[in-house]
Amino acid sequence: MASQSPPYSLDHALRDVDDYVLENGPQGLSWDTFHCVYELVQNGNAAFRENRMEEAINFYSRANNIKLGDPIILGNRSTAYIRITQFFMHRTSSSSEHTKLILDYHFQLGLKDAEKLVELQSNSVKSYLLKANALLLLEKYEKARDVILSGLQVDPFSNSLRASLQNLERVSSSSTGMSTHGQPERNDDFDCTLCLKLLYEPVTTPCGHSFCRSCLYQSMDCGNRCPLCRTVLFISPRTCSISVTLKNIIQKNFPEEYAERKQEHDGLINAGVDLLPLFVMDVVIPCQRFPLNIFEARYRLMVRRIMEGNRRMGMVIIDSSTGSLAEFACEVEITECEPLPDGRFYIEIESRRRFRIIRSWDQDGYRVAEVEWIQDIMPTEGTREREILQELTYNAAESARSWIGRAKEAAGHDQRKLEKLASVEVMMPSPRDPERFSFWLATLSNRRPSERLDLLRIRDTTERIRRGLIFLRQEEQGCRIQ
Repeated sequence: MASQSPPYSLDHALRDVDDYVLENGPQGLSWDTFHCVYELVQNGNAAFRENRMEEAINFYSRANNIKLGDPIILGNRSTAYIRITQFFMHRTSSSSEHTKLILDYHFQLGLKDAEKLVELQSNSVKSYLLKANALLLLEKYEKARDVILSGLQVDPFSNSLRASLQNLERVSSSSTGMSTHGQPERNDDFDCTLCLKLLYEPVTTPCGHSFCRSCLYQSMDCGNRCPLCRTVLFISPRTCSISVTLKNIIQKNFPEEYAERKQEHDGLINAGVDLLPLFVMDVVIPCQRFPLNIFEARYRLMVRRIMEGNRRMGMVIIDSSTGSLAEFACEVEITECEPLPDGRFYIEIESRRRFRIIRSWDQDGYRVAEVEWIQDIMPTEGTREREILQELTYNAAESARSWIGRAKEAAGHDQRKLEKLASVEVMMPSPRDPERFSFWLATLSNRRPSERLDLLRIRDTTERIRRGLIFLRQEEQGCRIQ
């Protein structure tokens, strides 16, 4: 960040975190899983109140992996990210060189949790305060103002929101209030020297050169030198915030051209309804959740664009029989994204729905595909065949619950194994959706890529459930042998 001190003070309502109430009950979880979440949140709260923010964030993240989308967990973690960001920003420049590398992605993670909280609790003042405070840290004043105004529509008498709006107006006016003397002439001084177009979301490096933010990110995937003067940059691209003043000058004086640049940028991050960027790695089936470490330059570029868009991509494997992309694959959504100081990304993904690739092509080093969404051929509602399928699904669900229960007993007091089982259990869909349940059933056992690819091709839900039950029996027999 350009400033050495935070542009605002954290609202009093956000200086503490919320406790998890044990008496509220498991809320859809088993009691042992709920107690595990409760202990993680309480440990996180204790660490927060002792100013051990990194430790608090770790506890909240582990709880979130088990009970995804819980408002208390998301709100507490967002507050912790904002608090640790404030601490780093208060550090003097001589003692904070090392911490600058991690400052910006704390901003982004705190904002992401706050955005999820607003979606879950649109009638909560605190959710709007969290999102507005995170946007203020990122110097996104207009967006922060819109969030506060939305919150005031929910509670027009909120003193916290009113105070935040007054503070925002003060900060925004002091940052953008400058005198201009006529319109600047359009010349290449306002162009990015990498793409040779008008600067879009400009970022200025310590050596004084300005580039489009996306252009600088892409350049620094290949090295840590300034693209223009080759000065070594001891920064991560994520520590460079947008130059608000330069952006305002460009947007005010060249509005039409800047709008064209925005449209061009949006076209890269929002591919379209039936277009997906592809991550070529392995076969994924719906209802899976796992982490990935993104280190290749082409996929780092792809992830950045995805995170600015709908956060979705396709996971596909190279078919060993043809040497080309497999015909069937699965869409995944990035639910957690942690940019690392060296430019890598640590992400967590959840698989959503399957598709068939119609055609694919290269775009900036990675593959993009036009896809056709695939669903099972289901028996008609009210027929005997549908009743038989539904009965099979409910019976399979009981077998799966029993299997998980036995696995928990075998895990004993191994907390990591219990957390892993709880994470799988919480992904279990309702048996009223036989197709989605059939995929989840198959995730309980470790299968070869070729077997998972067959599961994607099958459009018979009954056959997939039967295979899943066979896989479970094989898995349990294998455990007994070991």
